[in-house]
Amino acid sequence: MPMFLNMISNLGGVFVIIATIISIIYVITIVFTVILIVFENRDPVKTISWLLVIILIPIVGILLYMYFGQTFRKQKIFSKKEFADFERIINLSKTQIINLHQIKFLKNEKIKRKINIIKLLLNNSKALLTENNKVDVLNNGKETFNSIIYELENAKDHIHVEFYRINDDKIGNKIRKILIQKANEGLTVRLIFDDVGSWRLSKKYINSLKNAGVEVNVFMPVNFPFLTSKVNFRNHRKIVVIDGKIGFVGGLNIADKYIDGHKKLGFWRDTHLRLEGEAVSSLQVIFIIDWHFVSKEIISDQARYFPDYIINDRCPVQITTSGPDSDWASIMQAFFAAISTAEKKIFISTPYFLPNESILTALKTAALSGVDVRMILPHKPDSAVAHWSGMSYLSELLNAGIKVFLYKKGFAHAKLLMVDGIFSSVGTANMDNRSFDQNFEVNALIYDEKITKFLEKTFLEDIDNSEQIFADEWVTRSRINKVKESLARILSPLY
Repeated sequence: MPMFLNMISNLGGVFVIIATIISIIYVITIVFTVILIVFENRDPVKTISWLLVIILIPIVGILLYMYFGQTFRKQKIFSKKEFADFERIINLSKTQIINLHQIKFLKNEKIKRKINIIKLLLNNSKALLTENNKVDVLNNGKETFNSIIYELENAKDHIHVEFYRINDDKIGNKIRKILIQKANEGLTVRLIFDDVGSWRLSKKYINSLKNAGVEVNVFMPVNFPFLTSKVNFRNHRKIVVIDGKIGFVGGLNIADKYIDGHKKLGFWRDTHLRLEGEAVSSLQVIFIIDWHFVSKEIISDQARYFPDYIINDRCPVQITTSGPDSDWASIMQAFFAAISTAEKKIFISTPYFLPNESILTALKTAALSGVDVRMILPHKPDSAVAHWSGMSYLSELLNAGIKVFLYKKGFAHAKLLMVDGIFSSVGTANMDNRSFDQNFEVNALIYDEKITKFLEKTFLEDIDNSEQIFADEWVTRSRINKVKESLARILSPLY
């Protein structure tokens, strides 16, 4: 018996030593991680949020930071400069900046007032300004997929497709069959999909494409349970390029809900663009850079992928990207510049509104300066945290004189910004920090009165299907909702 007690005593001592060592290692890890976060010099609110998570939630907090908290903009997940032709794009952007005042359409005084945005995008993302373009606005899933399917079926040489989400449903399989058919006809067909966005996509679906000769690559695969530290950085882009002549970009993924609506949320309101002309080359460059990242293959046949294609229509467009591959938060900066220099009106439609301090201040300042600022947000949420966090900003917006409308016909998923009847943005970026800092995004910035007026018209039609929120009524909302907003607001920097 004494020997048994002795053994227990010794084992207890060993456990105490092991526990002490583990505690010391954990404390050292916490201190090291805290120092790392502080020296990242990120937004103070995010810094404090992550420090609290790490300190208050032992072990789990550090794991959360490892997988979701790291910022890759400074070191970049990959660099566009690895792309062989990027040096040429840099030189072209420098030349455009120098010769900007000589461009004919800048004689239009309304467009000339937005020259600061053009210069900004030439500098921060080398987004070349293209002039000869035909732009068609596609205002719902039916219009969008009818147009995409028509162009896919009439492709002659190659098809490049890149989407955040592809579902194995009716429209997903229709697109799949067309890609297979075109590959069987001898066309080069390449497909990129995001691993998290398309996590339900079956191996059977993917293999059927590969077996037919479609080149398929996954963007940053996440292998559970062995997560990668880049799991939080997703390719949110939606790009289709056909024969280097026709392109599509906007807010729609490949899923039935964009056509048939959602069983709980109803009609899915979204906007996409069909582009024909010089801007398609910009979309092609983005796809080729992303393809190089996922496959290590360099697509270099200039004549084939960037054919001479003359369009007589004139619609000035810049295609810009942002994400962990860029030096600057390009799209956020473009939004900030457009909002802060607005003279008459700003119309915004976004499914998620979790702004940083710069965008929030710019919006409130514009409204307080007499600019007509109107914003459409969803009435029905598809994400509780994002929704309640967005609602937490409404008091500030309403008190500044911003008119806020909650879309009630279904789910408002369009990502739109229209300023002064001459500038508009359509693309994949939401008005939130995830789109500004974490996701790979792409937007078309359009300097054209006709297109902007058309987008404004559909925006006003959406307002007719919305409920306006008034400041005096908003303050009387339930205490439970206020609690939800406050809790979601705290979590939003980690979202």
